[in-house]
Amino acid sequence: MNKTKRTEIFTRLRNENPNPETELEYSTPFELVVAVALSAQATDVSVNKATRKLFPIANTPETILALGEEGLKEYIKTIGLFNSKAKNVIKMCKLLIDKHNSVVPQTREELEELPGVGRKTANVVLNTAFRQIAMAVDTHIFRMGNRTKIAPGKDVLEVEKRLLKLVPQEFLMDAHHWMILHGRYVCTARKPKCGSCLIEDLCEYNKKELD
Repeated sequence: MNKTKRTEIFTRLRNENPNPETELEYSTPFELVVAVALSAQATDVSVNKATRKLFPIANTPETILALGEEGLKEYIKTIGLFNSKAKNVIKMCKLLIDKHNSVVPQTREELEELPGVGRKTANVVLNTAFRQIAMAVDTHIFRMGNRTKIAPGKDVLEVEKRLLKLVPQEFLMDAHHWMILHGRYVCTARKPKCGSCLIEDLCEYNKKELD
C-alpha cells in the first residue's frame, strides 16, 4: 500500500469521526489506567459497567488501596480475570503512592513499571490521557493493519512500529482510535462488513465479503 492510499483512508476515517475517543469511561488519567488494565481480555462495555459503580466510591490510588484486594473484587467480579486484575490494581495503587506521589507518570518506561500495565496499556494512556503520539495495537488494530495492508506485521510490536512509520504525520495522534473503532464495528474478525465500509475501494484485502 502506498502513501496516497493511506492518506485517503485516514482522511475518510477522520471525516466520519473528527474527534475519536476511547469507549472506556474515565475522567482522570488514573481512572483511565485502571480502566485499561481491567479491559485486558474483556469488553469495554463490561469494564464500564464495573467502573460506573467503582469510581464514585473509589477513584484515586488511596481510596482503591483502602478497599483492599477483596473489596475491589466485589466491584470488578463481573470482568474476566478479576482475581489477578484486583491484585495488580492494588499493587499499582501502592506503587503510585510510594513512588509517584499518586500521580500517573507520563513516560512509557514508568508506566510499564506499574503492575498490570504492559506496552499496549501504556500506549493507550500516553495517547489518550496525555495526548502523546503512541500506537496501542490491540487485536482490532493488528487485524486491520494486516487485512487492509495499511501496516502488515507478524506481531503487535511490528504492526505498531510500521504504523508509526507509515501513517501520515497529520493522522498519527488519533490513528489508533480510528482503527480500533473501525475494526470493532466494520472490519470485524469473522465477517467484515466490506459492502458498507467507507474505505472498501482502498483496502487491499483480497477476500472481501459483500453484505
